[in-house]
Amino acid sequence: MRYGQATSSIKPQRAFQPGRATSRSLPAPVGGWNARDSIAAMDEKDAVILTNLFPSTTSVDLRGGYTLWSTGYSAAVETVITYSGGATDKLFGASGTAIYDATAGGAIGAAAVSGLTNARWQYVNYATTGGNYAILANGADAVRSFDGTNWASPSITGVTSTNLIHVNTHKSRLWFIEKNTLKAWYLPTQAIAGAAAALDLSAFCPHGGYLMAMGTWTIDAGYGVDDLAVFVTSNGDVLVYRGTDPTSASTWALVGVWWLGSPVGRRCFVKYKGDLLLITQDGLLPLSGALQSTRLNPRVALTDKIQQAVSQAVMNYGATFGWCVTPFPQQNALLLNVPINLNINQQQYVMNTITGMWCNFSAWYANDFAIYQDDLYFGGVSYIAKAWTTTYSDNGQAIPTRGLQAFSYFDSPALLKRFTMLRPTFLSSAPPSVNGQINVDFDTSAATSSLAVASNSGARWDAAVWDTGTWGSDLALSRVWQGAQGVGYCGAPNINTNTLGIQLQWIATDIVFEKGAIL
Repeated sequence: MRYGQATSSIKPQRAFQPGRATSRSLPAPVGGWNARDSIAAMDEKDAVILTNLFPSTTSVDLRGGYTLWSTGYSAAVETVITYSGGATDKLFGASGTAIYDATAGGAIGAAAVSGLTNARWQYVNYATTGGNYAILANGADAVRSFDGTNWASPSITGVTSTNLIHVNTHKSRLWFIEKNTLKAWYLPTQAIAGAAAALDLSAFCPHGGYLMAMGTWTIDAGYGVDDLAVFVTSNGDVLVYRGTDPTSASTWALVGVWWLGSPVGRRCFVKYKGDLLLITQDGLLPLSGALQSTRLNPRVALTDKIQQAVSQAVMNYGATFGWCVTPFPQQNALLLNVPINLNINQQQYVMNTITGMWCNFSAWYANDFAIYQDDLYFGGVSYIAKAWTTTYSDNGQAIPTRGLQAFSYFDSPALLKRFTMLRPTFLSSAPPSVNGQINVDFDTSAATSSLAVASNSGARWDAAVWDTGTWGSDLALSRVWQGAQGVGYCGAPNINTNTLGIQLQWIATDIVFEKGAIL
């Protein structure tokens, strides 16, 4: 045989083997949004992108929508205030230079409180032997109180009331923070007015700055449940005190001083189950773990799995008003509000409190969230909205979603693959508009191929004639094979939807592909 001459006994290798297709079934990405790990090393149940799709325990679900609850505000609603006292519940919106009663919904009437400087209040509900109050402070106007009927400005002496910017309750006392100082002020027990006394913390804050917020941390200290007073400074010093009376060394003591990442926003603290959560540059931290090892073990943060996204958001938008965290027990959710542009664009990073998995919400343009009578409300550009509603529309607009599951090599990372078919499994109340495809080799672009979805052939409640229609389930199952295209070493299901008034659950995806050669 001459050099360079081919021999007939050697056959060229085929890149793919028709008729030898392989299939793989993947659960929907209930592992949630992963913004921490390498895109090439994620668990198959995770998602590279998960927008407006909430990772439940068994499926990935379209989030609820929102409806306008209270309207007619001339400026953005920057604080949503809830009052709960005995049998009386009230909802208020602070907007511009006034506070409005939003309890009944609809168009607002005359202001309940007017002539104010700003609408960025911190508040608590406070029960005393003399009544139940909502107490508000904003660092520009005198402290305000509401007793279920009337608004007032309680007379607080010893400190300039307009300088008090934060309020908290601890051991039957009202505590305030004086803006731009390291001083906290407290009133006598069971009092909403009177002489305030100062607790100067400047000698105990090694990194200086000023006090940002105070929280009450309920822990089991080994001899029973106790409420500790927690102060955090603008530079990340956290001071924890135990006791009842700051004037007595025998009943008030400093437990310790820790240094965490700097807090983000005045509304950086929230009570959550048996813990106290703090929004910091290191993520959303539970104090129970943070004060032990957060700088040594960053995975203490609840936001560990999306930490890169949180760090980027804090770096870019940390100075923007609107950061807050809100537990929403009705949906087993915890919402971290991320204000990208004030009154224009906000997102929420949302955690399933059962699984600890995350997603992000868009198109809820919220400055503040509150729970009122177990439902979720937020303050928007000129309204208060009721959120996570089963209308499955955003004030009449379709809800867009994106779900790009983690890329998988399907157990053969060195082999090229040709993807030929996919079969998403959905449950829906009506046929949704869905685009879907298999993205290959870390392509994160949106899906552009329209998918067929089976319809619910049974009758629907309030839509069919009684004793005539054949009843079907509330949600119809759709499992329709679709053609797919793509050649690469790894692939990922990619689902986009744009639905209006439709409940939708993504259950799983079946994929068919052919394996080829290494090269």
